Amino acid sequence: MDLVRHLRYFIVVAEELHFGNAAIRLGMAQPPLSQRIKRLEEELGVRLFDRSARQVRLTESGRLLLGEAREIVSRADRLRELARHGQGTVLRVGVPPDLAPAVIAGLVAGFRESHPEVRLAPAEIWTAEQVAALAEGAIDVGIVRHPLAAPGLLFGPPLIQSQGVLLAEDDSLARGGELHLADLGGRELLMPPREGEPGVHAEVLAECRRHGYVPPQVHEGAGLGLVLAGAAVAFGPRTDLPGLAWRPLLGSPIAGRVSTAWRVETEAVAAFSAVAVRTLKERAGMADEGAVPVRRVSRRPGVLA
Repeated sequence: MDLVRHLRYFIVVAEELHFGNAAIRLGMAQPPLSQRIKRLEEELGVRLFDRSARQVRLTESGRLLLGEAREIVSRADRLRELARHGQGTVLRVGVPPDLAPAVIAGLVAGFRESHPEVRLAPAEIWTAEQVAALAEGAIDVGIVRHPLAAPGLLFGPPLIQSQGVLLAEDDSLARGGELHLADLGGRELLMPPREGEPGVHAEVLAECRRHGYVPPQVHEGAGLGLVLAGAAVAFGPRTDLPGLAWRPLLGSPIAGRVSTAWRVETEAVAAFSAVAVRTLKERAGMADEGAVPVRRVSRRPGVLA
């Protein structure tokens, strides 16, 4: 267990005394937050909160721990800051795990060109984890998916990318023109993890239901093995990956929306945000929200080509 991270969760819940509000502040779903607090209680062997239908209160053990937890987290942040200074200037960046290698390469090259004195340190983490990492100071800036409720964060320009359907090349729907979402009836769906992308999960599944597609099962992951095997379909930009077919969706009902996000704006953060916007447009076919995205060929699926 990552004790410092769990203590950070505990501090936010103790400050909010409401698991729902704390989850919104941390940018994560409520059930995994409750599970992590329960795990911390099990690890420490004490109950930290009295929970009822009407209120959440700190126990005596919780009140005693709160001050110590803040001290531990503060010391951890200080150690991390000292380590960063020892390595020179480093910009810690969160990127989605399914971000294409070509896009990551473009981000690194573009940022190095404008700020050669700053080392870029990318970490592959989903949106909910990025929000928590930004709150903790573990990363400086991230590329996040929307919709996203995260008070306290600042966002760069929103970008959008229309998505089609990825299927096995021998699927009966793999040939022809545009598909309606209802045409996917009976097929299982592969999506990014619900815990990591709660906003995307809720929005995409609601859009599927609205158009008559209710997947019998939703799988979670970043790889395409299930799609290649014909066991599921996925939404994403066009791809030329062998064994896969891509079909556009009638009316483009599914779209990926992303932006950069940060808590403290520095020159390096602003520069990275500008490079990210340019790179996502040039290498992932993204467009300003409200514009029509350009369809490009990508070798990896997901919101970002």
